[in-house]
This record gives sequence, structure tokens and C-alpha cells, in this order.
Amino acid sequence: MLVRGSRWLCALMAIALVFGGMARAGPVPAGPVVIVRLGDSPVALAGPWQFHLGDDNNWADPRFPDADWQWLSANKTWARQGHFAYAGYAWYRLHVQFEPEGPQSPELALLIPRIDDAYEIYWNGVLIGRNGEFPPHPRWPESSQPPQEFELGSVHQGVLAVRVWKAPQLSEDTGLRGGFELAPLVGRPFGISMVRTLANYAWLRSRQLEFALNSLYALIGLLMLLAWIRNRRQWQLFWMAGFALSQVLYILFYGLRLPWSTGVAGAMWQPISAFRTVSLSFLLLWLLHLRENRKLLKLVRVFAWIGVSADTLDGLTYFLIWRPGWTVWVQIGDALLTGIYVLTGTVPLVVVMAAILRGERLNKSRWVVAICAFVAGMVQIATFALPQGSRFTHWTLGEKIEAPIAVALGNEISIVMVTRFLLLLASAFAVYRSFEENRRRQQSLQLEFESARALQQVLVPENAPEVPGFRMASAYRPALEVGGDFFQVIPLKNADGSTLIVVGDVSGKGLRAAMTVSFIVGALHALVEHIVSPAAVLAGLNERLLGRLENGFTTCLALRLGPDGRCVIAGAGHPPPFVDGREIPIDNSVPLGMVPNLACAETEFILEPGQTCMLYTDGLTEARNKDGELFGEDRLAKLFAAFPTAQQAAQAAIQFGQEDDVTILSLTRLAAASDIVLPTPAALNTIEAGNPAPAGIG
Repeated sequence: MLVRGSRWLCALMAIALVFGGMARAGPVPAGPVVIVRLGDSPVALAGPWQFHLGDDNNWADPRFPDADWQWLSANKTWARQGHFAYAGYAWYRLHVQFEPEGPQSPELALLIPRIDDAYEIYWNGVLIGRNGEFPPHPRWPESSQPPQEFELGSVHQGVLAVRVWKAPQLSEDTGLRGGFELAPLVGRPFGISMVRTLANYAWLRSRQLEFALNSLYALIGLLMLLAWIRNRRQWQLFWMAGFALSQVLYILFYGLRLPWSTGVAGAMWQPISAFRTVSLSFLLLWLLHLRENRKLLKLVRVFAWIGVSADTLDGLTYFLIWRPGWTVWVQIGDALLTGIYVLTGTVPLVVVMAAILRGERLNKSRWVVAICAFVAGMVQIATFALPQGSRFTHWTLGEKIEAPIAVALGNEISIVMVTRFLLLLASAFAVYRSFEENRRRQQSLQLEFESARALQQVLVPENAPEVPGFRMASAYRPALEVGGDFFQVIPLKNADGSTLIVVGDVSGKGLRAAMTVSFIVGALHALVEHIVSPAAVLAGLNERLLGRLENGFTTCLALRLGPDGRCVIAGAGHPPPFVDGREIPIDNSVPLGMVPNLACAETEFILEPGQTCMLYTDGLTEARNKDGELFGEDRLAKLFAAFPTAQQAAQAAIQFGQEDDVTILSLTRLAAASDIVLPTPAALNTIEAGNPAPAGIG
């Protein structure tokens, strides 16, 4: 009996030991199960969820013991629940039991409003979806992207696990992001799709004013760009187009929910953002009449290059911030580049302040632009600069400035939106006024040019007048609409049969030179009433031009031609004439209008029958080809040795590369036809850059 009793006692003790060992080796209890009763409407899975920092693929397993995990709500980020400025991996887990209405378990779907940044979703250990990619090739979605929908299938009970990766913070990160921003929704696929559709509709409705404002920016920008293409000199149109269209590109990257990654959107937008500031700076220089201020213009150009370069580099930090060992250095570089960008962003304000300090007299539309640009610039700098480093300073003023001040038809209206709208309208109106002013000014200048051209046609006749016993031809080709070359052929009443021929060149080109020509021609006709000496004529012109040319001068050649071919010539800084391809040396004085009491020497020569005298301006010798080579004296001698007409000589200079006004006057003493050598087109065409003269030329 004792033996049998001891056997039963040993058996009971063994059973007790086995059950005791089983109790000690059992799993750690899992978290409590959340019961979700499903109806027609989706249900929010606010939790609380179990949460753990770090990363372990075993945490997707529904059997993993997680009772000691932290509890967090899914209605706000982990940063607002004790994990401020945390970046890296973390997991959420939710034990859930679905109790659908009706006898059958329905097909379920999950809607994720927003998780920062990349994430994967597991149901009972099986991956059912993801958004973005994890390192080593991370790609996380831009924050404005729409809610994501995932199919769960026919389910009853299990564990929903979410693996999250939060990118390291850059300078503008407040440190308040990470993980769930809003609780996910679960329900039948039709109900989830309806919720997603309604959410997208509400988002679109809330963006009506933003889309309208950007459409206005796009319309004005395109119109300004087309207007600039038609008139490339109106650079205010280009800068207005750049300012308006760059603003439109912002909504392309951040406002249309396109599938950009944060890195791609940031890298592409950053240099465009800098160009927007550059465009506004140059636009203000034009509108506020400051583009002639060389120091300010140089400052804007330097800061434009610095701003674009710094912002381009800053955009690349999105691709480097996550690399192990690089994070701290990239954050330091990002802070420095951001500081540079903030500094360059103040350039429009500097331009406005320069206009105020200069006391520039502007019309009302331009002052409205200045005021709007100053206010908008201050708001933009505040909204960009104040959030920088806010995870250290905890400043919230930037958020308050961006907060809505009113709501209209579901659309939030902020100070930023109001200032952008006012700046756009004021700038567009000022550019329109500026364009109209320039158009009227151009029309006025065109009328002046037409008047000057008509006057010059009187002063510089298209056909040279007849001189008995001589054949005369002329060619006049101004470099611009009107020019500074002139010639006059004046019969001398007080010298029987003699004619005074004057050829000259006023320094400069265009309208001012043409006006000087009109004065010289008037003075010349007054002088020859009493003076027949070429040297005296030049001296008289010199006295009348002193103090009138504003540091300019006039070269001039005066030749008195007798009916017997006797020529008396005097020069004031003008190229000497050629007779039958041979240069006539003269004693030139300084040009007219430079020194008082000008003394000119006279030179005499005889123009024999059949000989041709060529008078010209330096626009012929200073013609320059595309390689920068001058026409020069050698080609000139070869050209005149070919006995060209005045028109042929002028055409040779134009074909070579005209840069200045060209005037040529040919004077041939009549002789028998057999004694005159006429040029041939073949001979003239050989006078080109680098080609030797053919036989008989030069």
C-alpha cells in the first residue's frame, strides 16, 4: 500500500510540474482586441494603437507579444504624443475583431488619410500595400497627395500592423510630424470609395480660390510672354511673365496632388522659387525706373545668381538627408543655404526702399506696385523664414500668418493669398501702363525718325546735282534709320563756274547726328554766300559748332571745283580723296568743333579729262566682317583702282559688313568714251576678305 500510494503521489507531482512548466513557458499576453461593428458607413480606427520605435520585421507577425508596447492614438502624430522630432522607423499594431451586420463577413477596405512619410501595411503578417519606398532607396510622397485605399479582403479577426519611416528633418520641419496624422477608416469597399470621393471633392471645393488665382497668374503670364516675344526690347514683359508663371509652377508641384515624391518636387521647385524672386526684383527695377542705377542693377544681378545657386543646392538636400552619417552635415548645409535664400529673398524689398529713398517721381500705378511688393515680400519672407528652425524655437507666428482670416464657400482666405492677388493685379496693371507708355514713346520716336528722314532726304539728295563738264554720282547708306553723314554740292555765285563740294561725318549715329547734320548744312549755305575758300569755309563751320556737339566732333572735306578741272581742297580730320585709284595727300587739321581758331591748309590738284575723283566717309574703311576684320586701306585702294561707281563701292562695304554710315561721291571730268575705263562686276566681286586683287586692280 505504501508503494502504491507513493506511485500516485509521484504521478500527481509530475503532472503538477508539467502544467507549471507550461504556465511559465507560455507567451506574453497580446494587447486587447478592439471590436469594430461594421454597418453601411466606414468606421475610424482611432485606437488606441500599440506603438514601438525601431524596426523589426517580426512585428508584422500577429502572434508577436506586444502587451508591453506604448499606446498612441491614430488621430495625431507621434510627435504630439511624446516623440517630438523623432525621425526613423516605428511600428503601429492594432488587434481588431470585425463584427459585420448580417450573416456573412463582408469584403473590407482600408483608407489611410495621411501617414508621414513612407509606410507599409500588413494584415495578419501579410503585406497588403505601401506608399513610398524605404531606405536604401527612399521615396516618400509629397504631403498634399490624396488618401490611399487598400483592400483587406474578407476578414474576421486579426492584427493590423503599420510600418512607418519618417525622413530626417530639414530646416523647415517643425518636428511635429511623423506617423498617423488622421485615423484610418475601415469599411465596405463601396463605402470607402464614397468617403474617398467625397474627401477629394471637398478638397477640390476648398481650392477653388487658389485655382482661380493661379489661373489668373497663368493667363497674365502667358499674355506677357507672348507680348515679349513680339517685342524683345520690353524686358518688363519678360520679368512679369517669369514672376507670374513661376507662381503657377508652385501649384504644379504642390497643389494638384500629382504623384511627385518629396525629393523630386523640392529639387525642381527650389530653383524656380529663386527665379520668381529674381523676376520680381528685375520687374521692380523696370517699373520703378531704377534700371539705370548701375550699382543697384549690379547688386540685383549678383544676388540673383547667388539665390538661384543656393536654392538649387538646397533642393538637392532631399536626396542626401537620409544617408547614414550624412544627416547632421546635410542639416547644417541646409540651414546655411536657407539663410542665404532668405537674404536674397529680401532683394525686392531693397529695390522698393531704393525707390523711396531716391525720391523717384512715379505715377500712382507704380507706387501701388511698390507698396504691394513690399507688403507681399514681407509676408513671404515671414512665412518662409519663421518656420525655419521652429523645432528648436517653437515659434508659431509663421503658422498664424498662413492661417485663414476668412472662409468663403468652403475656401480659406489667408493674408498670403490676399497679398499675392493684390501684387499680381498691381504689377499687371503697372506693366500694361508701362507698355502703353513705351508704345506711345516709340510712336513718337518713329514720327521723329520719319521727319528726320524726310529732312535728311532734302539735306542729302538721292541724286547728285549736275555740274557742267562733269559727271557726278552719289551713294548714301545710313547704318540706322537716319545717319550723321552728309554731302553738299553748291554752285558758287561769287566765283564764276566754280562749285563747292563738301563731304562730312558727324560722330555718332541716329537722330542726334541727323539733327547736327541739319544745322551744319544750314550754316554751310549761309557761309558760302560770302566765302569761296575751302579752308575758310571749314573755319567758319568750326566756330559755329564749338560747344554744340556735347564732346562730339565732325570730320569734313571741302573741295572747290573749277570748270577747268582745277581743284582746291581742305580737310578737317576727314579721309583724303582718291583720283583714279591714287590717294591725294592733303594736310588734314583736327575735326570740327574741338578747338577754337581752326587753321586749315589747302591743297591744289588738276582733275584731267576722264579722271575720276572719289570722296567718301570712313564708314567704308571701317566696315567689319563677321570675323571682326576691317575693310581697311588696302582693300579700299584695290576697290577704287577698279573704277567702281558710287553705288558699287557702297555695296561692297555693305556686303563686307556695314557698321557705320557710308557715303560715297564720285566726280568724273567728262572725256571721250574711249578714254574712260568702266568697272566690271567680276572685278568688283573679287575684292573680299583675304582675296588678292586680280590683274589690273591695285
